[in-house]
Amino acid sequence: MQVVGTQIIAARGGKDGFTVEFVSDDGAVVSVQMRGEEGLNRQNAIMKAQSLMSAMASVDASEGGDMSVHRSARASGDRAELEEQLDQGLEDSFPASDPVSVTRSSVPGEPTKH
Repeated sequence: MQVVGTQIIAARGGKDGFTVEFVSDDGAVVSVQMRGEEGLNRQNAIMKAQSLMSAMASVDASEGGDMSVHRSARASGDRAELEEQLDQGLEDSFPASDPVSVTRSSVPGEPTKH
């Protein structure tokens, strides 16, 4: 398998990090997401992603490396966790999540003549 292309995607202009995608000759794509940290930039993102993949590939599960799969709350059907995440999201977006209320005062009917 040969790498035939790479793509660097900056999150918020690189402030939140980079995603480097490696494309193989058979169409497979491997993505490496890296958080924004001091010294990480568009020029060295590919090199850091390659070293991260090498380090991850060399982890031996028998030496205590955690190679287990952690399912998301949605995949595992954990309704309590989903509700907690929803509540947290609503709190984080408050007050933008509340609709704007519009009030208008008016006098019903015709004014009475004295």
